[in-house]
Amino acid sequence: MESKYFSLDDSENNRFIKMIKMAFGFVCILVAIFWIVFGINNLKTNGTTWVAIFFLTGFGAYQIWSGMGRAKRFIEIGPDSILLKKNPIFSPVEILSPEFEKIELYPMNIIFFRKTKKKILLRFGNTFFETNEKIKDEIFDFAESKNIPLEVIEEKL
Repeated sequence: MESKYFSLDDSENNRFIKMIKMAFGFVCILVAIFWIVFGINNLKTNGTTWVAIFFLTGFGAYQIWSGMGRAKRFIEIGPDSILLKKNPIFSPVEILSPEFEKIELYPMNIIFFRKTKKKILLRFGNTFFETNEKIKDEIFDFAESKNIPLEVIEEKL
């Protein structure tokens, strides 16, 4: 079985968009530096300016991080493990097949139960229904091939 990669993001990832994100991030950081350098007298009395500076710096850093392609959310289902990055900031989590206790499939999320009694929740968006179904099918095949208990739960509204 070969690895299957599925993006969990709904944004475009072409070169132009990445360059715009990075440029916008640099502009945000430059504005924050400008406020620090040229508005130092005003900064001593006004605390809201510091909040704006920290926000612009953090947002600019995130835009640069995203423009470099490091903020992608994905799930990669390999032959012996599942690699999951559900948060754009944190590192991906790899779950090896012997670590699974069971998997529960819901209509809009998947819960991976580990033998260490930790559970990992993956929430789907409602935009890309076809991709969600492909992921569920691959998870089903993975669980079946590794003899991992899989429970499909239908929620009724």
